[in-house]
Amino acid sequence: MGIIAFIIIGLIAGLIARAILPGKQSMGLVATTLLGMVGSLLGGLIGSLFQRNGRLFDLHASGIIMSVVGSIIVLLLVGAAGRRRVHA
Repeated sequence: MGIIAFIIIGLIAGLIARAILPGKQSMGLVATTLLGMVGSLLGGLIGSLFQRNGRLFDLHASGIIMSVVGSIIVLLLVGAAGRRRVHA
């Protein structure tokens, strides 16, 4: 998968993750894209645990779904770290 496709999928996954989770996330477009890209890597890693076909970075529907799931996990972790830092 090319780097441009990775950035676009990251942006889409980040936007969907931010739309799914309630609350106010104060992120710009670049931070949302980075969120989606990290979530895509995390989702791909989780997805590779369940699928053993040897092709880790191919673009398919389950990969996009796992990218969104990974982005939600990252967004929850970032939100928890931000709340802990503010209240501590």
